[in-house]
Amino acid sequence: HVQLVESGGGSVQAGGSLTLSCAASGRSFNTYAMGWFRQPPGKGREFVAGTSWTGDNTYLPDSKKGRFTISADNAKNMVYLRMNSLKPEDTAIYYCAAGDVVGPDLNYYDYWGQGTQVTVSS
Repeated sequence: HVQLVESGGGSVQAGGSLTLSCAASGRSFNTYAMGWFRQPPGKGREFVAGTSWTGDNTYLPDSKKGRFTISADNAKNMVYLRMNSLKPEDTAIYYCAAGDVVGPDLNYYDYWGQGTQVTVSS
């Protein structure tokens, strides 16, 4: 049974940076892919970035490139999301997810963390 625990969220002023961490335990063969999603207040869950555990397959939507970076530490079972130049519209609950395909579809991911709140003030 895969368990995911996010950390690193908090409050930051616009223009600041945060690094979110996701600790994965109980990995199995069907957790090739790790992803970060976010859910702003009153909105649906949005894909932010995805990566394989080896880092040879990463994907970020064009809207996230330049400010967001995803990385994985296979030995430590950790996945990170570095966020720079944060904007108020980045305010959301950020979720870590594990699945078998790197991509933006929520259905690719079978396991989800509880989420960590990121609040960006102007």
